[in-house]
Amino acid sequence: MPMDTRSWNQDGGRPRLTSGLWDHGAAMRSPDVPSTTAATISAAGRSTLHRPNRTSRENALSNSPDQRRLIHRLAVFRRLVPLRIVLLGAAGSVLIALGAVGAAGVLNHDPLLADSGLSWVRFGHGRDLASGLLYLGLGLLVWAWVRLGREVRIERVGTHGVLATIAGWLLPLLFTPPLFSRDAYSYLAQGNLAAHGIDPYQMGPAALPGPLADNVSWVWQNTPAPYGPLFILVSMLVVMVTGQHLILGVLLMRLVMVLGLVLLCWALPKLARLLGGRPERALWLAAANPLMLVHLVGGPHNDLLMVGLLAAGVLVCLQGRHVWGVALITMAAAMKATAVIALPFMVWVWAARLHGSPQSRFIRAASASLVVSLGVFATCTLVTGVDLGWIGALETSSLIVNWLSVPTAVAQIAELIGGWFIDLSLPSLLALTRMLGMVAFFFVAVWQWWKARHGGLEAAVYRATITLFALALLSPATLPWYFSWPLALGAVLNWPGAATAAAVCGSVWLLLVTFPSGDTALYSWFYLLGALAVSVLAAVSLVRPDPLRLSSRSKVADTASLPPG
Repeated sequence: MPMDTRSWNQDGGRPRLTSGLWDHGAAMRSPDVPSTTAATISAAGRSTLHRPNRTSRENALSNSPDQRRLIHRLAVFRRLVPLRIVLLGAAGSVLIALGAVGAAGVLNHDPLLADSGLSWVRFGHGRDLASGLLYLGLGLLVWAWVRLGREVRIERVGTHGVLATIAGWLLPLLFTPPLFSRDAYSYLAQGNLAAHGIDPYQMGPAALPGPLADNVSWVWQNTPAPYGPLFILVSMLVVMVTGQHLILGVLLMRLVMVLGLVLLCWALPKLARLLGGRPERALWLAAANPLMLVHLVGGPHNDLLMVGLLAAGVLVCLQGRHVWGVALITMAAAMKATAVIALPFMVWVWAARLHGSPQSRFIRAASASLVVSLGVFATCTLVTGVDLGWIGALETSSLIVNWLSVPTAVAQIAELIGGWFIDLSLPSLLALTRMLGMVAFFFVAVWQWWKARHGGLEAAVYRATITLFALALLSPATLPWYFSWPLALGAVLNWPGAATAAAVCGSVWLLLVTFPSGDTALYSWFYLLGALAVSVLAAVSLVRPDPLRLSSRSKVADTASLPPG
């Protein structure tokens, strides 16, 4: 039997097997080894490769001024614009936009497709094809986001690169039907009520029949608007411009909401620098997050303008312009009441910059904040021509029942287990657990606010972030995009690697737990299991490229690490 000897080139290429023998010549003629490379065979049967003086000539060339200048320019361009990642995510956004035509929250009667012969994409196999395109686009967008995160982690992409990436990914999403939600139609219907002199805090969209009300989900047909006066003003102006044209109304509403993303991209880098964080990582984690782009932009949702105003207000407060900062945060609360959570924390920031005893500084800062807030909110209310009926309308969110809300999950589990022994009523359990949830949130909020009194700027933002996260978890009703509230502020802080990976996992999972049409997927257990697997894979891929070892480069690296014998 012939001797089995092996040859291993320096770059890790595999030797070739010929007639039961490892062919040394084939190994030395591997594409990884130049043909001019000389080889000698040692007594042990291993090859030792000697490269000629060509390397020195290449080093001399690479050290030339022109070569160094070119390499530097390429590195700068790569840092400014990660072109491959931009194109990968943009391709995903385009596929999402194409699939959304048939699979998203489409109109009951679409004038663009009804007479074009393309209406088949919204039914049967056509809808399945559209859904496949949309989910393929989601996969590409998530993949691009994780790749961008790896570049940001090793500081190869800076702030300008992340901003350019966000712009490239955002553009196709501006022209889609509502994604993963039908709330945009509710916004237009509520604005339509206000435009016709009907109080949207007293009546639901069904009070004014027509194309706008017909496309509102049946759940919200007779419920009043739970949003602040500034948002009612915005939606009313949108309807006054677009009339009963639903497609133009959705597009204009989305463009207005995108102003919140612009504010977020302006505020996050500055906040990160103030608090010792990394601007590019804050932008990547919050503004470039597919949860933010697909749900809040694609939705579109008024949460986007709310978090943009909130981040801008917090930044202005931290910079020392407290009156303007409080005014911006109040405007955010006039969009959606959630933003009011940040105001008490900004009182500590303001008080720390005043003179006098701790008690007098707090009283002056709190009084000034209250006066500014009441003035701004009263102005928004008077200009819109509504009253405070939105406060009572906040209870309408209790119609949403899903287990993303911790109190709701507890009630559902209690009914499931306790129902084996006694007859339990889910509505009664929900009333109890939701009340306990709000009590728990009250104690969390007060404790976090009190802990922030001596911690400075970072403590105020950190504690406000925890409180917003607690609100998202303990609210009577929770939807996936509610977790953008703490993300908008928390992204500016210093995140350890494990927390960043957990944020990636949670963001991707929340992105997927709603179907593109807006229906919840939280009770499709096999689907949720697949979504969890994808989310974990995305989180692992952030810190370990190619965890499934699918790339040929990974296989070559494994091969190169083996001993040559």
